[in-house]
Amino acid sequence: MGGAGILLLLLAGVGVGGAWRPPKGKCPLSCSCSKDSALCEGSPDLPESFSPTLLSLSLVRTGVTQLKAGSFLRVPSLHLLLFTSNSFSVIEDDAFAGLSHLQYLFIEDNEIGSISKNALRGLRSLTHLSLANNHLETLPRFLFRGLETLTHVDLRGNPFQCDCRVLWLLQWIPTVNASVGTGACAGPAALAHMQLHHLDPKTFKCRAIELSWFQTVGESALGVEAFSYQGEPHVVLAQPFAGRCLILTWDYSLQSFRQEEELSAPSVVSCKPLVLGPRLFVLAARLWGGSQLWARPGPDLRLAPLQALAPRRLLRPNDAELLWLDGQPCFVVADASKAGSTTLLCRDGPGFYPRQSLHAWHRDTDAEALELDGRPHLLLASASQRPVLFHWFGGRFERRTDIPEAEDVYATRHFQASGDVFLCLTRYIGDSMVMRWDGSMFRLLQQLPSRGAHVFQPLLIARDQLAILGSDFAFSQVFRLEPDRGLLEPLQELGPPALVAPRAFAHITMAGRRFLFAACFKGPTQIYQHHELDLSA
Repeated sequence: MGGAGILLLLLAGVGVGGAWRPPKGKCPLSCSCSKDSALCEGSPDLPESFSPTLLSLSLVRTGVTQLKAGSFLRVPSLHLLLFTSNSFSVIEDDAFAGLSHLQYLFIEDNEIGSISKNALRGLRSLTHLSLANNHLETLPRFLFRGLETLTHVDLRGNPFQCDCRVLWLLQWIPTVNASVGTGACAGPAALAHMQLHHLDPKTFKCRAIELSWFQTVGESALGVEAFSYQGEPHVVLAQPFAGRCLILTWDYSLQSFRQEEELSAPSVVSCKPLVLGPRLFVLAARLWGGSQLWARPGPDLRLAPLQALAPRRLLRPNDAELLWLDGQPCFVVADASKAGSTTLLCRDGPGFYPRQSLHAWHRDTDAEALELDGRPHLLLASASQRPVLFHWFGGRFERRTDIPEAEDVYATRHFQASGDVFLCLTRYIGDSMVMRWDGSMFRLLQQLPSRGAHVFQPLLIARDQLAILGSDFAFSQVFRLEPDRGLLEPLQELGPPALVAPRAFAHITMAGRRFLFAACFKGPTQIYQHHELDLSA
């Protein structure tokens, strides 16, 4: 029943009992009262001197500017409350506090543009609610929480903006045993005039993420790797100018990252960790002076040099990767010297020794280990030719194919999504690329403009497949994979003065919080925190 019908009933009720009038002083000016009902029209403010046993109250064209908390504490017995053609625009929290017996609440044809989320709190007997024909563009989430007795809700005639703010309402409607009139959308333009109950909640994209700055770690870095040791997340940074591999851990008292240990590694380009039970190994690939393997035999000991790695083959390392072959851990070190060769080193007894030389004379800049068709593969990028894909066959890597239309690729990184394998290819000048494996080779899927990029790194953080395209000259771009389209979509920019010339990214989860590390060549390492944002709140 609309407000007009209720108003007629009320007017009829005023006449019941003939000339009866409540005790003197119980019916305010500008109001007409009967034994248990009152109709007030044109009152400059909210009348207060009603009988505490009043059951029905109608307020028409009053001068009330807002409904404040506890506005009706003097009439706790109300069963029906009606507002129509009033000028107030705001309903505050607990505006109807004390009305535990109220069954009918009609707030129609007013100018209400805002209603607080706890405005209806305490109306445990409410069965009929109407907010029809107001100026409401949205409703706060949980507005109807605790109103289990509702059987009729009328929201028609409001200029609802059908964006993420109405998502909760669309999800709430099917869960209640009440008839709900919602009306049509006033915006956005694509949804104008569409009925709310025709909208599909699944089509709303109301979850967003944001990376916010958290901490800075002094000294520039070329690489960053996350690993878990003794059940605790750790991060190791390759800091060439400081001449060390720096290991960080979480400080629970300070709620920040602190230095745990460092190992001496002048001109280091990559610090690659390997955890085998209680033992921790760190490969330090160095431009000059030879690459080394460090080891920590147990959690109470410190890292110490264990082995010099292939001094005659690794002349100018540029990257190092960890991979497992036939159940054994191996490292592959990409060598950028024309006289050297990329080398596969596998565990043999206490150390790691050369197993195979790969791609000699090609000045490799990057190595990427991945699995395709259930077999180990290795992808090498170099300064002299297109990236080459090798597969593990007969106890060694054999050339399988190269990647067409991929010249001048500095580095490659892969990720998996929806059963497919994708590849991010970094180009310093030109467009960086995203490719997808089709069963025989990688095919171009997407091109992204990049200037001065040394890293295009995919990262799976919580439920989000991200990819960050670094830049030496401008803002670095954060992308997110949209599953429906299978493409990377822009998400956020990270840039100066904090992020300068990024070279690598890594993320860890600590104490329920997710962090992104950005190793920068021309500035200190930056740490960002990953936040999930609910746009429907």
